[in-house]
Amino acid sequence: MSRLFEPLVQRGVRLRNRLGVSPMCTYSADAMDGRPTPWHVAHLGARAIGGFGLVIAEATAVEPRGRITPQDLGLWSDAQVDAWRPVTAAVTAAGAVPGVQLAHAGRKASTFRPWAPRSGRVPVAEGGWTPVGPTAEPFRSEDGEVEALTEAGVRGVVEAFAAAAARAVDAGFRLVEVHGAHGYLLHQFLTPLVNRREDAYGGSVEGRERLLLEVVRAVRAAVPEDVPVWLRVSATDWVEGGLTVDDTVRVARHAREAGVDLVDCSSGGAVPYAKVPAAPGYQVPFAAAVRAAGVPSAAVGLITTPAQAEAVVADGQADVVLLGREALRDPHFPLRAARELGVPAPWPPQYLRAAPGA
Repeated sequence: MSRLFEPLVQRGVRLRNRLGVSPMCTYSADAMDGRPTPWHVAHLGARAIGGFGLVIAEATAVEPRGRITPQDLGLWSDAQVDAWRPVTAAVTAAGAVPGVQLAHAGRKASTFRPWAPRSGRVPVAEGGWTPVGPTAEPFRSEDGEVEALTEAGVRGVVEAFAAAAARAVDAGFRLVEVHGAHGYLLHQFLTPLVNRREDAYGGSVEGRERLLLEVVRAVRAAVPEDVPVWLRVSATDWVEGGLTVDDTVRVARHAREAGVDLVDCSSGGAVPYAKVPAAPGYQVPFAAAVRAAGVPSAAVGLITTPAQAEAVVADGQADVVLLGREALRDPHFPLRAARELGVPAPWPPQYLRAAPGA
């Protein structure tokens, strides 16, 4: 029997297996209105057809200035809800659970998308804006001005996350993930490498984690009881004086008490000078540490083979494996994994003529 293909039930949601598509930015809302398009329906729907149990839509901004690029998706407006419904319907119809990652880029906002002819900050005249952060310090010295959030502004961020979570459920999402990783706003407040505030949202460990926990509580209160709430964290900053795995275990426990159902363990992104020792499965130990502390976890990061993914779950290192780039290379990874692991595959009936032995 494969542990990877055992269902996972959280609250009122059942994943048909422990394989999920990690949220990956595609920067493809070309109208710069935050609305998904038919491309997003095809992109995310294809992964559901490919057998994944969970498909998490990319970092979706809770307010316009929270976008990484002007082409990011959003849920800051009721007008965006209708545009998301074909996406969630396509994922659901193919047997997967549609999830969404709610995000705010903070000081890393208003950048050109990766394949643009230019890099760096988008000028206001071209659709850019002044980002916000815990302080006025930019991510890179050449990035330009950042506006330090006031306490009232911080409270506005909490409200924006809650409102976006309610819209997500209205749009058909059955799982909501709060993005607290990769150097974006909630991570910026959490890490001492960035947060140099001296008010209630800075200074001590309790102050630095306050915004993240307030967001988690607000999101949990904004969605129905049967909707799981996940949290993505950067388990280490990979820099001396930054967040460590022990810090992450503490935050995970507090987030669990605040209503989080699972912690999705990534790493890095807070500062541009971090040295990340990327290698196959290099982030799995973070998920294992969180799970050992009594908090359900998801593992990510260069997991590329069925045997590797199976071992993560079978050895008790994580409850779920989320694939990023491998899911882009192989949208049908679960079908291949099931064949290699010798278990029944979630082949859609339309594809049965191509199934092994057909």
